[in-house]
Amino acid sequence: MAAFFEVFSDFLANCGPWVYVIIFAGKIVEVSLGTLRLVLINRGERVVGSVIALIEILLWLIIAGNVLSDYQSDPFKMLSYAFAYALGNYLGSWLEERLAFGLSSVQIVVVDKETNDLISEALRKNGFGVTELTAQGRDDETRYMLLSTLRRKLADEAIAHVQKIAPKAMITVSDVKSQRSGYLRTAPSRKKRKGL
Repeated sequence: MAAFFEVFSDFLANCGPWVYVIIFAGKIVEVSLGTLRLVLINRGERVVGSVIALIEILLWLIIAGNVLSDYQSDPFKMLSYAFAYALGNYLGSWLEERLAFGLSSVQIVVVDKETNDLISEALRKNGFGVTELTAQGRDDETRYMLLSTLRRKLADEAIAHVQKIAPKAMITVSDVKSQRSGYLRTAPSRKKRKGL
């Protein structure tokens, strides 16, 4: 292993201006993986998160070791590292949002029973599980609340169904760490979404 690091350090020392590109790209990948790892572990995906952590720390050791070895004589390495760190955070959060791991809970509050019934019917028709509650608002006014736990990838679709019926409905979405029993609609296959 020591021989690998020695060869890699020699390569970086002799690759000219490409060293900045390698540091930049490596740091972006490392930080993006770190963001993804945190999200996966928080959502209970410990094994995948641990594998990503192994790759992440290896990248960090290689890249940070190279930057720290001579950052005073080559400040561009430090700047490349810092900019990549910032961009890696952004890309990691963007990637996590696109992958949309885990579950969400959508809570919808409406003021009348008719709207409540229309929303629950539309959500159920589209495969979402819904729990209906009667709630009490300010000044003892009756409100109607619908709760749905669903895969995070499907939250935007559920919200779109609600907003077609009640654009002014109060909607909150929160992350769910785990769920025991109950109903979850599966995400449609890519072929179905593309109309194939």
